[in-house]
Amino acid sequence: MTIIKVLPHEELCPEGAKLEASPGKTLAEVLLDNKIKIEHACELSCACTTCHVIVRNGFESLSDASDEEEDMLDKAWGLESESRLSCQVEIKEQDLEIELPKYTINMVSENH
Repeated sequence: MTIIKVLPHEELCPEGAKLEASPGKTLAEVLLDNKIKIEHACELSCACTTCHVIVRNGFESLSDASDEEEDMLDKAWGLESESRLSCQVEIKEQDLEIELPKYTINMVSENH
């Protein structure tokens, strides 16, 4: 099992979290399965930036972002060099530490 450490986020995960994940799932799926209610306005199809995360540790172990993901990331709030769309990050064997950005550019927050 891969361990995903989620740094504390004021609203979504105030205490932070340590999650177990099976390789092959996406990071967004793991977060949502563990009741961390990240936004995902496009239903995890790489058509928005609401599931944006910053990978603080383990970034180098991830597959490269596709051109489509890179194009979407250019629109994300708080973009950093280790930013990814969690719907596009496939969990591998290496543990990850992620930060959830404080804001998204979603104009209408949806309750999924």
